[in-house]
Amino acid sequence: MISMINRLQDALGSAGLSYNLLLPQIAVVGGQSSGKTSVLENFVGRDFLPRGTGIVTRRPLVLQLHHSDKEYGEFLHCRGKKFIDFDEIRQEIEADTRKLTGTKKGISPVPIHLRIFSPNVLNLTLVDLPGITKVPVGDQPPDIEYQVRDMIMQYICKDNCLILAVTPANMDLANSDALKLAKDVDPKGQRTIGVITMLDLMDKGTDAREILQNRLLPLRRGYIGLVNRSQKDIDGKKDINAALQTEKEFFLSHPAYRHMCDRMGTPYLQRTLNQQLTSHIRDSLPALNGHLQSSLASISKEVETYKLYNPDDSICRTKTLIRHVLQLSGDFEKLMEGSGDEVNTTNLSGGARINQIFHERFPYLLHEMKCDEKKLRMEIGYAIRNIHGVRTGLFTPDMAFQAIVKNQISKLKIPCFTFVDMVCKELVSTISECFSKLSSFPKLREETERLVTTEIREQERTCREQISLLIDMQLAYINTNHEDFTQAQHGASSGVQQGVAPPSRLIVIRKGWLAINKVSLIAKDYWFILTAESLSWFKDNEATEKMYMLPLDNLKIRDVEKSFMSSKFAFALFHSDSRNVYKDHKFLELLCNTQEELDIWKSSLLRAGVYPEEVTVDAGGNGQSEKFTDPQLERQVETIRNLVDSYMGIIHKTVKDLMPKAIMHLMINNVKEFISSELLAQLYALGDSSALMDESPDQRQHREQVLGKHAALQAALDIIGEISTSGGHVVAPSDSSLTAGRQASAALSKKSTTGGKSRTRGRAPPVPGHGLPGPTCVPRRPAPPAPISK
Repeated sequence: MISMINRLQDALGSAGLSYNLLLPQIAVVGGQSSGKTSVLENFVGRDFLPRGTGIVTRRPLVLQLHHSDKEYGEFLHCRGKKFIDFDEIRQEIEADTRKLTGTKKGISPVPIHLRIFSPNVLNLTLVDLPGITKVPVGDQPPDIEYQVRDMIMQYICKDNCLILAVTPANMDLANSDALKLAKDVDPKGQRTIGVITMLDLMDKGTDAREILQNRLLPLRRGYIGLVNRSQKDIDGKKDINAALQTEKEFFLSHPAYRHMCDRMGTPYLQRTLNQQLTSHIRDSLPALNGHLQSSLASISKEVETYKLYNPDDSICRTKTLIRHVLQLSGDFEKLMEGSGDEVNTTNLSGGARINQIFHERFPYLLHEMKCDEKKLRMEIGYAIRNIHGVRTGLFTPDMAFQAIVKNQISKLKIPCFTFVDMVCKELVSTISECFSKLSSFPKLREETERLVTTEIREQERTCREQISLLIDMQLAYINTNHEDFTQAQHGASSGVQQGVAPPSRLIVIRKGWLAINKVSLIAKDYWFILTAESLSWFKDNEATEKMYMLPLDNLKIRDVEKSFMSSKFAFALFHSDSRNVYKDHKFLELLCNTQEELDIWKSSLLRAGVYPEEVTVDAGGNGQSEKFTDPQLERQVETIRNLVDSYMGIIHKTVKDLMPKAIMHLMINNVKEFISSELLAQLYALGDSSALMDESPDQRQHREQVLGKHAALQAALDIIGEISTSGGHVVAPSDSSLTAGRQASAALSKKSTTGGKSRTRGRAPPVPGHGLPGPTCVPRRPAPPAPISK
């Protein structure tokens, strides 16, 4: 089972994936000079790890131990090369570390994968992490302590990771950095295995028995004591097998440890780690399998797309080009017509924004074109007098009416052209969303964007010409026989004058959050609801507690300049007869978060019949407008004024109806038709269509990474499938079996002390290759048998 996990690490590591952090493994954590290196070398029986002062391990080392008849090492980054000389393994570790971290003492989280095959090892996988340090030394960065801590936490915070906390015996356990980090992520001590090194270096008269018997700082998996080689032994090239024999003799002879000697030492630690890692792997496989399945499903759709593309196949390039153009056409169609596939729930987009321009922004643009009342009456007066010339007219001249109406109709070109610009801008923005899916092929995106944008601009020009033609048609003939045209003396409703059909009084026109300013010390947000007859606000959007209801009769709206200190956009409501609009306030100032929101509220108020305040200043800059003293002229001016209002109401209604239809027909539908029918042909007409499908370097790298990730995940799931179907599993010892074993051991110990013949307890086999016989003492607290997975 451990060998299969090693295959998982190789499969995922070869694709550069970070899933190694999720695999069941053992992380070796300890401070500098705590003996971590000696522990790992004792497992292998060889000197192969870098040594020195300061931080020596500057990258995580994923060490896979494989029991084998031959002895050699392999690196994942040097596939196929076998390292027979273990000094070369050390040199390769140092060289590969320098590639990423340089010659300074910096660290890197990118792991080195090393596999060691030897008859002296049990199947085991460990991750050697940099030693915990406190003070930067030499060229180390000032935050080296936090960098090391973060790297260690990346591994040990995962539930799939067992923590091998290495602490020297000559250090107070309460000050152990390794145990402190383990306690942070494993407060109950269920994943932590304590290792106490350098027991032979403790002061005379002291021992670590309380720690090793799991009484001082209890861990679910207990503590194991070791005796490492001294620096003198290392410098003298003392053989590790001889060091293991010395370790065994130490535990057999020491009065504080000989009763537990069978549960001390490197061989027992190796067997224990083998057993517990095997059991931990079995428990972790279901969650790991689910995570890998989820990751595979998340990229499966993208992988299917990449599998269809072969950059070296011209036919495949052509198919991909056609597929992308068809996808562009379909995406644009969905954005314009609406679709339930991917609904944007945060803001308006595509066709919805154009619809808002049609029915909210454009009517407001038309209303904003309403001229100054005094200036209009003055123009009517001048027209009447100029038409009469030197004579005094007895009747109202039709020519004056036609002159004023034509002048007003001509001014409609400005809001209509603005309307076209707004729709065109939104159309370009919408199609740009579709172009983002062509980013894999820069040349294709560039040419497609150029062709479509050119088509939009061409249709915009055509649309302007047609709209100008529609306005000219209205100027060509003033139809005073129109059925909706009424005589001024009969009057006209304000709704007809403005060309705005009043909505039903029961319909809510708009609702949303607005802030009321200058009523209290702090602007407060309320939930506003606008209907055809009132504006009400509530404490919350449940609309359960009404704060106030403001009737819309005689209500006007005016713009408010944005404050220098405020990021809000404001408008004000007031009564045209100067009455207080709210309590003691003549103006009710309301705040919006964005300019777009402000425009929408103003358009909604316009639909409800709340119009902007009339401009009372002579726009011509000629001082006060001339007052006509002739009563007959005043009556003629009033008559023509009413007729102009009535006729312009008809024109406004016609323009508001025809402009969206013209833009839809001439611009939007033509662009859709171009993309679906002509775009592909024009792309082929460019010449070298194959060059359009050249991938960008970033996209090529991304495609290869995704395909590699998919292959690695699939291989990992196949390996897990082998584990699931192999039938091999390890039965972990229960607490009851531990208790029973200890009671039996105590009985045996008692019999031996009374002169009886002791029986030999079933023991785990010794570590292959070390050739160390088992201890001759009779243990009092034996551990249960540990099955070995090779």
